[in-house]
Amino acid sequence: MAEHPIEGLMKTAMESIKEMVDVNTIVGDPVETPDGSVIIPVSRVACGFAAGGGEFESGSDRNQQKQDQQQDGTSIPFGGGSGAGVSVQPVGFLVVGQGQIRLLPVDGNAMVDRLIDVAPQILSQIQGMFQRGNKKREEEKIQC
Repeated sequence: MAEHPIEGLMKTAMESIKEMVDVNTIVGDPVETPDGSVIIPVSRVACGFAAGGGEFESGSDRNQQKQDQQQDGTSIPFGGGSGAGVSVQPVGFLVVGQGQIRLLPVDGNAMVDRLIDVAPQILSQIQGMFQRGNKKREEEKIQC
């Protein structure tokens, strides 16, 4: 049985999407910096696809026309189309190096994310200040 024309349209559109989007579109090629860190771009990819078509009749009796064309071996006139779209949005950069892994986001909330990343360091510094203050007080008490 011959392939219906809509199948060819769909196959072509899907192959085009497959060519446009691969794993390197989502997780980009790593780039090594002079200090040895590796930066990996990360993106969000969205795809859309549509295909449609219809068979046309030239006479008033469609069923009779189909029977005649099937007997003759001719195909029914067909018209159709397909389309696809791909959207790629950068999400951020994955930075691997200096014994840690960080995600540097691209969006406007980067300040909040950066504060969350830095919070443990700030807390440990504040703890260190209190511990040094307590040690100084203990030394003053001992000297008195």
